[in-house]
Amino acid sequence: MKKHWNDMTVRELETEVRRHNRLYFLEHKPVISDEEFDRLVEILRRRAPDSKALAELASDVRPAGVKVRHKVPMLSLDKCYDEDALNDWAAKFEGDAIASPKIDGVAVSLRYDAKGRLEQAATRGDGVEGEDITPNARRVRAIPQDAMALAKKGAFEVRGEVYMPLSVFARYKGEFANPRNLAAGAVKQKDPAKTADYSLSFFAYDLLGADAKTEEEKLESLATAKFPTFEWKKVGRDKMQGAFEYFRSRRDKYDFETDGVVYKANSLAEQKRLGITAHHPRYGIAYKFQGDSGVTTLVDVEWSVARTGAITPVAIVEPVELSGAMVRRASMHNMGFVRKLGVTKGAKVMMMRRGGVIPNLESVVEPGKGRVEIPRKCPSCGAPTREEEDFLYCTNARSCVRSKIAELEHFVKTVGIDGFGDKLLEQLYESGVVTDPSEFYELTMDELLQMERMGETLAAKLLKNVESRRRVPLSTFLQSLGIRELGRHAAKILARFGTLKKVGSLTEEELAQVHTIGEVIAHEVVKGLKQKKHLIDKLLRHVEIEKEAAPAAGGKLGGKSFLFTGTMLAMKREEAQALIEEQGGVAALSVNKDLDYLVVGEGGGAGSKLAKAKKLASSGGKVKIIGEKEFLKIVK
Repeated sequence: MKKHWNDMTVRELETEVRRHNRLYFLEHKPVISDEEFDRLVEILRRRAPDSKALAELASDVRPAGVKVRHKVPMLSLDKCYDEDALNDWAAKFEGDAIASPKIDGVAVSLRYDAKGRLEQAATRGDGVEGEDITPNARRVRAIPQDAMALAKKGAFEVRGEVYMPLSVFARYKGEFANPRNLAAGAVKQKDPAKTADYSLSFFAYDLLGADAKTEEEKLESLATAKFPTFEWKKVGRDKMQGAFEYFRSRRDKYDFETDGVVYKANSLAEQKRLGITAHHPRYGIAYKFQGDSGVTTLVDVEWSVARTGAITPVAIVEPVELSGAMVRRASMHNMGFVRKLGVTKGAKVMMMRRGGVIPNLESVVEPGKGRVEIPRKCPSCGAPTREEEDFLYCTNARSCVRSKIAELEHFVKTVGIDGFGDKLLEQLYESGVVTDPSEFYELTMDELLQMERMGETLAAKLLKNVESRRRVPLSTFLQSLGIRELGRHAAKILARFGTLKKVGSLTEEELAQVHTIGEVIAHEVVKGLKQKKHLIDKLLRHVEIEKEAAPAAGGKLGGKSFLFTGTMLAMKREEAQALIEEQGGVAALSVNKDLDYLVVGEGGGAGSKLAKAKKLASSGGKVKIIGEKEFLKIVK
């Protein structure tokens, strides 16, 4: 007769824990339920809390940040906010559409092997790569671990949303902003056992690798295989708005947050014909509930000074709730935007949090009577302002308070000194403790302890963070100076001269001849290095500049230069540029006579770069205009 766990010795319990842990996490062949396994572990924990077998349970935890490349990009949906835009989208395909609630959860990919066993789970990430959450997904009860019914033709993939039911979130109200954020944190717990504590749920919305001709067939197959699916409707072109109204009316009845309705062309043949852009599939759209927008009153306009001296308008409005958050401030982009919309104080304005993140003032619904004055003096330092097209600048940016604080923030972020937020930087600057970046390296414990809400533990941590950044690569040092036009790529190119002294000795004419630099960048760099000489000298008393490895000139690409226009589908532009440099090529910054390749991605067919490259090529220039596929053949 089989022994009950309560009757086993500690050694026997350890053997059982290890066996079931192996069957579940490594062989994917569990023979007991999750509840039974948890009971077994708890019995061992009570009997032998220091047992090594309990520590080994962490073996199912994969290293944080492990990336998974999606076989098919997990693109986000395009959005619309009114019936006309929805109908414009629907006119692009033939046949019915499938409509369903847009669930505000965490998009995940579930890969199953040819025997229908869950093999890998990953978050959507940036659409191209996600994060491995396989052990965590095994702890979400609504996710089937076996789905033999769908494995008729081999391996397959299910996509859906992990979410926290509102009934569960009620336990955490007051502690967390919304169920989506809590679900995102829960599904990425380093200890997967903790994921189970959050009672997450799951809805499936897509099936890849199945023998289906319509979205309708996919959803029916998922339901047959015991995957939870959402309520959905098949609608014709004349019923689109009706489906939206139906799901909106049921919004308060669902046990999950929904912020709109998703529509997809039902025919997979039509989906294939429509294709995708770099950002979204053309065969689907999300019609957002207008909870993401609202009308309120503009109280005032504040002007914020950036590191470059640019002065940006910020709308101060009567509080309005957007996407579950009370909004009192919103971006207005630049001075030209204020003039274009005719913004006035007291105006009724349309606010929107597109994507549920950054509040923007979208339009003026009803004008007010108070005039918005364009500042003639910098709101931070009082220096005169100047206008350049749509932008407003402080003419005394070098010593402007807000600009100086932004300069300090740019330095710590670029160099990688963690812990110095905006409020602390403001205190340090206004108290005279840190007035330029070199003074971070002169900070003392006593000086930090004078700041508000500063304790010894935090102060010690900040000093340690500063100390860890006394050695920096040349390109990082150059970028950290905050010189206009001297961004990451230009800094990388300049670092190839080997030393800061050599870079500083170059004239505008010499720099302008450097491939991809040009006259504008050369002018700003030479001028900026002269203006920053005193700061550079002070920094060099504390910082050691590391020489960077020379590019692989003998690599596969042998100094060939590449410039991109449009959006890459297979990888981010930064990744493509890094790949070029790894193989001895050059990531160019502009079209010129020395350019070897212009790579035209999605949406890049009507830009100025392409027009200029065509003109160069027609006049005998060496530039070759290629697509992304040809580029991938060259680098791979």
